[in-house]
Amino acid sequence: MNASAGTESHAAETRKAGRKAGKRVGPAVFVTSLVAAGLLGGGTAAGAASLWGTPAQTSASAQTAQYAPVIVNNTSSVNAVTAAAQKASPSVVTIRASSGSSGGTGSGIILDTDGHILTNTHVVTLDGQAEAATIEVRTSDGKVYAATIVGTDPLSDLAVIKITTLGLVPATLGDSGTVKVGDTAIAIGAPLGLSGTVTDGIVSAVDRTIETESSAAGSSDSSTAAQGSISINVIQTDAAINPGNSGGALTNTQGEIIGVNVAIASAGSSSSDQAGNIGVGFSIPINMAKRVAQEIIATGAATHGQLGLSVQDKAPGTSEFTTGAEVASVSPGSAAAEAGLKAGDVVTGLAGHTVTDASGLTAAAREQAAGTTVKITFQRGSQDQTADITLGAATAG
Repeated sequence: MNASAGTESHAAETRKAGRKAGKRVGPAVFVTSLVAAGLLGGGTAAGAASLWGTPAQTSASAQTAQYAPVIVNNTSSVNAVTAAAQKASPSVVTIRASSGSSGGTGSGIILDTDGHILTNTHVVTLDGQAEAATIEVRTSDGKVYAATIVGTDPLSDLAVIKITTLGLVPATLGDSGTVKVGDTAIAIGAPLGLSGTVTDGIVSAVDRTIETESSAAGSSDSSTAAQGSISINVIQTDAAINPGNSGGALTNTQGEIIGVNVAIASAGSSSSDQAGNIGVGFSIPINMAKRVAQEIIATGAATHGQLGLSVQDKAPGTSEFTTGAEVASVSPGSAAAEAGLKAGDVVTGLAGHTVTDASGLTAAAREQAAGTTVKITFQRGSQDQTADITLGAATAG
């Protein structure tokens, strides 16, 4: 399963087999689809399905999904989740995107008093099928505002929109680099269109690599839009995340945002299955999301690193487990060529991330801004080697 030399996007054949054909837009709520091979590989990976409603159901959901401010009725029974919800909920909004007869609901996080709101690209592009959707935002006090799209970043599935009003409560952003497995995790958003919903659990894993379908806007034809997939590193949580949580907050017990909810795994395997929480949800780490948002706000677009090589999973013998990303070829003049990588090298680490497969290498590179210099570790024969590599610029095409 070789990667493309231009994008280091691997396992194209697997993606084609795992992607559902003709995914419909016209939903009441959003959740991005996972490519099964991006989780564990083989037959053991959970499938993914989206919970889609008919246009009639969409209209009904929009009418009945009222905001619900967090109210503490018994102050003697408050706990860490109560406190975190009280702090973070005013900074989480419900987002309604529509284009023609299609529409859906997601969530977002208020970044500043200027009205910038962080969410997912797949929310504001109707899963890649609308370049200029109409966007509305309902804040935690129930007020509704028209929003404009500042910029989208299909390579990270992050986007920034903007509303104009006074009195916004910006979220407090945490440090996802300090998140540990077992930490309490609290999800806030609008699952199934139910604004202001709070659920809790723990951080199940960090630095998990998943593949999701790309939501790059570019065609209203569902047979050609949103082709391909992206690899991203995420925080895994068992806090209940359902369709509509997309773009919403994952917080710690201090009410600080540690992740942007982006996807769920589902036991369903066909588009007719209804996707729901099975205790496996994924959030984009806030450290990456913050960088992407800052670049979008400053320039309208974000950058991502690229190595300039073709890789494939490295598996010892006939094992189903993989132990690195084996270099198949290196593009002349690329970042990888400048760093001295050669065909046959097996990359095992990049920018502090352990690399066990081709998808993990892609995700680690994309997490960095273009032009960033990071450490890359690799095996050449029986020797472990380390080099500095200055990443090139990836494109969404």
